[in-house]
Amino acid sequence: MIKVQIEAYGAVTQFLPSALMIDMKTKQSLQVEQVLDEVIRQYPQAEQAIQKCACAIGDEMIARQALLERDCTLVLLSPVAGG
Repeated sequence: MIKVQIEAYGAVTQFLPSALMIDMKTKQSLQVEQVLDEVIRQYPQAEQAIQKCACAIGDEMIARQALLERDCTLVLLSPVAGG
């Protein structure tokens, strides 16, 4: 089982609890997209906001197709506007 803690910033925080842990029952790696699909399944009101988010682990931006092979903290970054 891979445990993914979700850390969210920006607009998406209004749709998700502040402490969110997703347990993915798999013995192999999984894509970030699969974790996001599970978050949306549990919190459907967050779907539009999650679709616009960038993803990161630590301070490295990652693609939704990136593979997760162990427990981690996935950071969701809502887009920002301004000048």
